[in-house]
Amino acid sequence: MDWQNQLITIYLYICKEYEEGLWVYAQRFAPHVELKITDEEVISLYWFGILDGHRTIKQTHTYADRHLREWFPALPTYPAYVMRLNRLADLFSPLLERIQSQAATTGTGKLLVDSFPVALARQGHRFKACVAPEVANHGYCSTKKMHFYGVRVHVIGRKQAGTLPVPEYVGLLPANEHDGKVFDLIRPVLQQEEVFGDKAYQRPDADEVEQRQQLKVLTPVKKKKGQVHLEADEKWLSTAVSQVRQPIETLFGWIEKKTGIEIASNVRSHHGLLVHVFGRLSAAMFFWNQLRCSP
Repeated sequence: MDWQNQLITIYLYICKEYEEGLWVYAQRFAPHVELKITDEEVISLYWFGILDGHRTIKQTHTYADRHLREWFPALPTYPAYVMRLNRLADLFSPLLERIQSQAATTGTGKLLVDSFPVALARQGHRFKACVAPEVANHGYCSTKKMHFYGVRVHVIGRKQAGTLPVPEYVGLLPANEHDGKVFDLIRPVLQQEEVFGDKAYQRPDADEVEQRQQLKVLTPVKKKKGQVHLEADEKWLSTAVSQVRQPIETLFGWIEKKTGIEIASNVRSHHGLLVHVFGRLSAAMFFWNQLRCSP
């Protein structure tokens, strides 16, 4: 699909969803509001910029100002565009939910759970960071061996045969929240499922939970205190679980490559962080579900 058709497809989809209920999340109560550029245009341009490889709103605005004036004749200045986008922050989460509800699935019954970091500041810079204190905090990502200030995006995805898993639950919490504790918040709504996660999702009462909810949580085996090597059956189980949950790590890698979601150093507010996370997630999922197979 060429860029013109991609932009038109994005715009028509946003218009359709906006008219069917998303407008509720962007209501304005001022009696005299004259918007030369519509909310649909603001969102469409943001999505298009992300999918075209622009990693910051500034890059997207600069490109649109130079090359897309015929498409967006009322494009405001950069500060005004950012302000309009941030005022739509509450819209992107339900938009992501709508996209995922429309996705075609061939679920296997297995759920994959994991999280990835979104860093507002990393390493030494994190000590002076104070953006979005309502949700962001200091944390450590063992996978990337990185201390950072920011949030974690927690995802529970439905495993699909031969392709990426489909996210069914997405949550945003401070970086210092332990994965296991976060999973406990969503655990009560999961029934008769097999869930595959890493060692952070182990808990001592796993057998009790399995009997009560018919919910089986499988994780790699942790070494006991003083244990040097795992037994052969424990190694086999750990390898098997890791292979099953590999697709969700692949999903995270693809989202990062497509959107650059894990680096949010240009974000300056709580609303900006919501736009960064859910705006990029919704753009990535729209591309995966709607655009990648289009001619």
